[in-house]
Amino acid sequence: MPETILETSKNLQQRPRRALALISGGLDSMLAVKVIQDQGIEVEGVNFFTGFCVEGHTHAIRDRKKPKRNNALWVAEQLGIRLHIIDISEEYKDVVLKPRYGYGAHMNPCLDCKIFMVSQASLMLDKARSLANDRAGEGQGFDFIITGEVVGQRPKSQRKWSMPVIARESGAEDRLLRPLSARNLDETLPEREGWVDRSKLYGFGGRNRKPQIALAKALGLEEFAQPAGGCCFLTDEAYSRKLGDLWQARGRRDYALDDIMLLKVGRHLRPRPHLKLIISREEGEGQFLQGYRYQFSSLETISHGGPLTLVDGDLADRAEAEFAAAIVARFSQGRDAEQVRVVWRQPDGVAEELLVKPFTAEQVPEHWYL
Repeated sequence: MPETILETSKNLQQRPRRALALISGGLDSMLAVKVIQDQGIEVEGVNFFTGFCVEGHTHAIRDRKKPKRNNALWVAEQLGIRLHIIDISEEYKDVVLKPRYGYGAHMNPCLDCKIFMVSQASLMLDKARSLANDRAGEGQGFDFIITGEVVGQRPKSQRKWSMPVIARESGAEDRLLRPLSARNLDETLPEREGWVDRSKLYGFGGRNRKPQIALAKALGLEEFAQPAGGCCFLTDEAYSRKLGDLWQARGRRDYALDDIMLLKVGRHLRPRPHLKLIISREEGEGQFLQGYRYQFSSLETISHGGPLTLVDGDLADRAEAEFAAAIVARFSQGRDAEQVRVVWRQPDGVAEELLVKPFTAEQVPEHWYL
């Protein structure tokens, strides 16, 4: 064997093993990294942006007193690891629109989602391993993937039967290690090769999170996110209803990134099949919606304080504009006034003033709310 090949092989054997971790920002992925780090493994993280994440968007624009942070970045900082943030929003469309394993309780394609994300991590792993080999063992590659999955914690994507499905269909195979549930699952390559000690991994299962919280304290993790129901809007009933309404109104199952961002913001009312109003609920949302005033016509009260409203759909004539303005006035500080002045502004900047009597609560029926 040529001397350079022998040297490369020796370097690869001596270098620290490296893992690529899927980081959601929640407690489980944080624990998974810490458990592997404590075994002397170098870890880097990856967070995939789909457009549907709860964090990093609504937390930034809503006027909340709680600290505004991206939990994935925060977790990476606490653990001292590099984090790759990768936009997969366009590729992710097929997962949302055509999930092979179907949806969960709402519009959440959880099993297809996990397969897709692990497959993206596998591509990164293979690319990095190839690069490391090309560089004669400089240690730039990843040897395996880790996730914070716990058997039985999620009803669709984290079942005992689905774990091997994810490993197989993502292409990760036995390079996928779940440190928190490893002892409930078959041995993986890192365990068989002795890169990690299986006895120091865990066998958590079920939806009870007390074992993870106890482990966090034992590992010295004093602060961590405790998401309720996950960090994806597609698991949310109200959001899923608005997405379904969008598809029905447009007559096709498709979306752009702006569409799914706007579904996260404001109060959505559909008073007529061709007409939807997106009404800001607070100053932060109003400022965000300002950025869309050149894409949509808008309505805004000017005689009284009130919300900015985007009009998704065409207002056929002045009468329909006054109808929509009366709805908007209902959500302004002039809701009890005899008349409210509302400016109707087109995307090209042309504006017209409307004088309307605000609708009463009874005139805004419950079925209009999405």
